[in-house]
Parts: sequence; structure tokens; C-alpha cells
Amino acid sequence: MFVAAGWDDYQILDAGGGMKLERWGDYMLARPDPQAIWEKQAPKLWERAHAAYHRSGEGGGSWEFAKSLPDRWAVRYKHLSFYVRPTGFKHTGLFPEQAANWDFMMEMVGNAGFTPNVLNLFAYTGGATLACASAGARVTHIDAAKSMNGWAKENLALSGLSDRPVRILADDCLKFVGREQRRGNKYDAILMDPPSYGRGAGGQVFRTEDDLFALVRETAKLLSDTPLFFIINSYTTGLSSVVTRNMLKICLAGRGGAVENADLVLPVEKQAVLLPCGATARWRA
Repeated sequence: MFVAAGWDDYQILDAGGGMKLERWGDYMLARPDPQAIWEKQAPKLWERAHAAYHRSGEGGGSWEFAKSLPDRWAVRYKHLSFYVRPTGFKHTGLFPEQAANWDFMMEMVGNAGFTPNVLNLFAYTGGATLACASAGARVTHIDAAKSMNGWAKENLALSGLSDRPVRILADDCLKFVGREQRRGNKYDAILMDPPSYGRGAGGQVFRTEDDLFALVRETAKLLSDTPLFFIINSYTTGLSSVVTRNMLKICLAGRGGAVENADLVLPVEKQAVLLPCGATARWRA
């Protein structure tokens, strides 16, 4: 397991009944989590939540606000700062379990001995972008959603990293990778966080089961002769980290190095348990 245990501004206070109660800075949110199938251990604590997200039987859901919340607020992880807010589909703009990967990337970049070029695909609001940039990398950040790219720029500014060499581009990831191959561009480190289902900037449909292997295969061709790492994150239900490990083993055959894979987990404050939140496979040279 890869445990993200270095947070001060974030905690899972309790979990159970298909929900998790989280503290984001000064505010408490209750959100669905299908992995939390046991009973809540501190039911009274849930009454203090500022907001709760309720799923609809017809798909989607909505927030119920019990207390006043700002439009957005900042949380910190070590030297990095992020804006968070309740969004329309239960998310807050940040996946705190990814801090386990941020620590890994910051260590790899910081110990590289040169300024590595990092490619971040499906980069969302830029958690990994900030981590790599803060450690001294040049980062190319690709996401099809202009709104998420704007949020990433705000996070860079909030963390005092606006002057770092970061390119933020709205583009379809597979098409961008193809163009980079034709241009002859190379990257020393690559990470991707593909959705189970998504649409590119031009409306292109991405489905993990249909498109992920081809993307990994083509993206692997962009690795330089001085590679550091290649990371695949997955939140697709039923897709084991062994599957993404296998993809890295196949697509990076002949490169040497080693692959490790595990669940990303967060500790639950009121329980002596860990909540699985996603899966990661990491290749390092």
C-alpha cells in the first residue's frame, strides 16, 4: 500500500455506511465512498458537517449545506497549497491520496541531478504538476478541460510557483502524444491519471478499457534516454493495479528498471483502518 499520511490540513475523520467524513482545513464535508461498507464509528461527529453530498437514484447527486461555506478555500500539503471547493459531482478539486505519489515524484525529481522534463497527462487541477515543479522540473501539463487548467494556474500562483517552467495546455492527450512523437520531443518522467470515461477538447471519447493500453504504448515512446519514472493512476472500478503494472512491464520492456503497484490509501482518524482510494503502478529506471 502507498499511504498518504503526511497531511495536516486534511483528515478522514470517520467512514462507514458508504460515506466518509472529511476535514478540509476548517471545514467538514461528508461524501459518498463505496469502499466504506462497515458501520460509522462516531455518528455524532457527522452532525458537525458543513455539507453532505447525496447521490440521486437517477444518477448524479447534489450537495446539502448545513452551514455556511466560502466559495473556495485553501489547504496545504507540506510546501504546496491548493484551492478546494464542493463541485457539482461530489469532488473538491483535489485527491488527497495522491500525496503519496507527490512525495515519490518530488524525491525522484529532486535527486535527478539535472532538470528533468515531466509530462503530466489528464493533469486535472495540477497536484502532480505543483509537486514536480516545486522539486525543480520543467512540466508540461495536459488536460482537455480549460476550467481545470485555470484552476491549476491558480494553484501554482497560490503555491508561489507561477515563475516555474510549466506549460499548461488544453488538449486531447492521445493526439498530443502523437504530435510530440512527430516533433521528436522527449520526457524524462511521465505520469497519467486517465478517467474511466472522458471527452477530449474536440469531443473525442476516452474509455479506459478501450483506449488506455494504446495511450500507454504510445506515450512510452516519448521517454528520454535519461528516464526517471512512469506512473499510471487508476480510479476505474474493478481495474486492479496489477493491470496497469502489466501495461508498464509490456510497454517498457527492454528499458530495465522496476515496477511496483499498490492501492493508494488514507488513514481514518476514528478507526484503526485505512481507506482505499485508488490504485497506482510506478516504473522507475
